Amino acid sequence: MIWFYLLLLFLLTAIGGAIPLFLKEFRASWMTMILAFSGSFLLSITFLHLLPEAFHDLGQKAGLFILLGFLIQLVLQRLSHGVEHGHVHISSDHHHSILPIFIGLSIHAFMEGIPLGFNYNSGATLPSIFLGVAAHKLPEAITLCSLLLLSGTKVNKWLILVLFALMSPVSAMLAMYYGQKFHFISNLLIYIIPLVIGSFLHISTTVLYESGTQHHELSRQKVIAVLLGVGFAMCTLLFHTH
Repeated sequence: MIWFYLLLLFLLTAIGGAIPLFLKEFRASWMTMILAFSGSFLLSITFLHLLPEAFHDLGQKAGLFILLGFLIQLVLQRLSHGVEHGHVHISSDHHHSILPIFIGLSIHAFMEGIPLGFNYNSGATLPSIFLGVAAHKLPEAITLCSLLLLSGTKVNKWLILVLFALMSPVSAMLAMYYGQKFHFISNLLIYIIPLVIGSFLHISTTVLYESGTQHHELSRQKVIAVLLGVGFAMCTLLFHTH
């Protein structure tokens, strides 16, 4: 089943990035709703599934690593300029920003895929995390490819998209393979998961706060998108196996 998840994640990311490449009249209002939904969904998945797993495995120490992951994401944001939030904060000179943005976003995507290669206590956690990561990858890929179009650079946009789409599936496969082969790797993954949780908390809360108008008010559409995200995340509790 994990191979199906990883293939689907790659395809969803690639499709998301292809939207601005093919659809020239992609509306900003659509992006607002996508961000509000994905942010609330990812935040809910983190609270409902990842946090209980982390505290079950590490106890109080999980809080320290979650905080560290939150801070690491702050550092990565200096490279990615907020693309993982579904928008970007850079000057009008885009030409010198593509490479660091791609590097920062790729590191984030690599970290994001690690939880998909971990063995969890609950059977509901893996499919729930997959859905959360997939929902987040869609606006990420859209923003990355939109930035590539605006930059006017001559880089192969499809190559960049494919490389980005591969980051999370590859890290998941590496985590799964080496976690099963080496005991110390499986123990190390227990500490990496809360780092990723901290990153998820930073991204999802930032997305929820910043998606929408410049005054950050809650429009009716945004409220509906947030409620849908939370509602769908609650449905993942039905994945639990006994």
